[in-house]
Amino acid sequence: MTATRTPLLPYVPVGERPTDPRARFLDLVAAEWVKLRSLRSTWVAYGTTALAVIAFNAGTAHDTYNHWRERTADERAGFLADGIPLQEAFTSNAAMVMMLALGAIGALTITGEYSTGTIRTTFAAVPARGSVMAAKAVVVTAVATAFGALVAGASFAWTQAILDGRGVGVPIGHPGAWRVVLASAFLAPVCALAGLALGTVIRHTAATTTASVVVLLVLPMVLTDGRHWSAVAGHALPYQAWLRLVAVDDAPTTYPWTTGGAWTVYAVWALVSAAVAVTGVRRRDQ
Repeated sequence: MTATRTPLLPYVPVGERPTDPRARFLDLVAAEWVKLRSLRSTWVAYGTTALAVIAFNAGTAHDTYNHWRERTADERAGFLADGIPLQEAFTSNAAMVMMLALGAIGALTITGEYSTGTIRTTFAAVPARGSVMAAKAVVVTAVATAFGALVAGASFAWTQAILDGRGVGVPIGHPGAWRVVLASAFLAPVCALAGLALGTVIRHTAATTTASVVVLLVLPMVLTDGRHWSAVAGHALPYQAWLRLVAVDDAPTTYPWTTGGAWTVYAVWALVSAAVAVTGVRRRDQ
């Protein structure tokens, strides 16, 4: 019986050993998408938020429908002229609910990994932390944008169908309608990215949620248009930018600003939040 000899592998100097190929960015995006869709809590949160937002909007339109006959002739005549159908297409209460929920969901994308310790595994597998966070930001933006579009579109369609029962519903081609829908839809990814950025810096779920509430909702209430510095600071926040974009009239204000400025606030918040999320994990321990 002859023994089989195992062939010897060629010698490779230590400094020349082959390394594993670096993960492609699309692979990181796919991995983050798998993480997100595999969590049942994520879809429960999105689903609950969608139902709450649409219910707030539809409830307001339904209240108008039920009490329509109680309005005076002048109030009925001015309903369309004053742009009330567009105001009820996406109400401020619904916007606040969506901002709170999306900020928390965006934060949990990263704080959840810190709380369970899986972030160590993630960064051990992919040492390029900035690329990992960029992939997270892409997935958060895509899902939140799809969510915002669905909720804003459904809210508009449902509310106008209800109001059309009284002959005061408006089509999507009505002046200002597209702006209301788009502004409400894009508010979702802006708030989700803000939550992601805060979660990257703070790393604790409870503290991040509190900070998100303060930044997204409390500050806009505190900063009023009574003083120039306060008005300018308030205009730089997402909620007041949304209020400007969904305004159906150009009523004079002490410190006016434009819809272009409000869209710019959206863009700056999204870009800065993504940048903070990408750079916030560098040169820090896990």
